[in-house]
Amino acid sequence: MKKMIYLPVAALVCIAALSGCTRSSYAIHTNDGRTLVSDGKPAEDSKTGLIQYTDANGKHQQINKSEVKEMSEFPK
Repeated sequence: MKKMIYLPVAALVCIAALSGCTRSSYAIHTNDGRTLVSDGKPAEDSKTGLIQYTDANGKHQQINKSEVKEMSEFPK
């Protein structure tokens, strides 16, 4: 009887652990037609007018806000 309880409990623990690890990525569409993918939400610096993001390779990047047409979120 106890063995029958272990499987559902283990499944619930795994689902809870995985759902807590979800992180969204963003697609940054530029005016010239490029699509940049960021890992996590991009940060906007109002002083410099730049949008800072981490790309899919883990490198920190910046793009001028005037070059960005739109940003859209999608689940990872």
